[in-house]
Amino acid sequence: MTRTISGKMPTLDTGRWASPDVSRRRRPRTESVESTVALPTIPSRTHIYNGVKRCFDIMFSAALLLLLAPLMGAVAVMVRLTSRGPVFFKQTRIGLDGRPFTMYKFRSMRRGAEEDQKFLSHLNEQQGPVFKIAEDPRLTPIGKFLRNSSLDELPQLWNVLKGEMAIVGPRPLWQPEAEKATDRARLRTRVKPGLTCLWQISGRSEVGYDEWVELDLYYIQNRSLLLDILIVLQTIPAVLSGRGAY
Repeated sequence: MTRTISGKMPTLDTGRWASPDVSRRRRPRTESVESTVALPTIPSRTHIYNGVKRCFDIMFSAALLLLLAPLMGAVAVMVRLTSRGPVFFKQTRIGLDGRPFTMYKFRSMRRGAEEDQKFLSHLNEQQGPVFKIAEDPRLTPIGKFLRNSSLDELPQLWNVLKGEMAIVGPRPLWQPEAEKATDRARLRTRVKPGLTCLWQISGRSEVGYDEWVELDLYYIQNRSLLLDILIVLQTIPAVLSGRGAY
């Protein structure tokens, strides 16, 4: 599962889980895995793991909210000055056990972007129920920068602190997208959604939907404190690279 860089820092070998298409940064084949792979068994975890993970989430999110407060304030001012509309974008996402919650982001699109999505469906570059466009025309003047740098995701630290999300876990889907998910994909809601995950460090939107689901299911079946730590460490270079961030 891991290898060593320069004999010091362990890193996740995400290529081991990704298909050859993903490893070569090409879109995976379009056929669904739903009909060929049986639904996996989702193992439970001990109260110790869950308790330690929650303590880590609270301390980590609270510390980052304090440390990054000046940066978040600057981003809020930029959002406010460069486009009309609220600073924060709120959207209903599906969380643990299929429960909806309100997820927060810095707004990176113009007002009414959700309603405009139906007019852009022919431009969708992702498979399955999700919607992704690399050059989205709905982005605000600083929206692309916020997306590429992942600064738009910082308000989700508040979701983590509230207990609706974790630092590490499958990314939560927008409610209309989640309602279209297959039984296999719905297994992703058996754990709390997270800020970062294997998909996040494997190329994000460059990874096809089926591969995204498989990465999440791998994490759910093999989750541990060590795996969480390794994912967090690999998130830093993944965010700095901006790969697949749109």
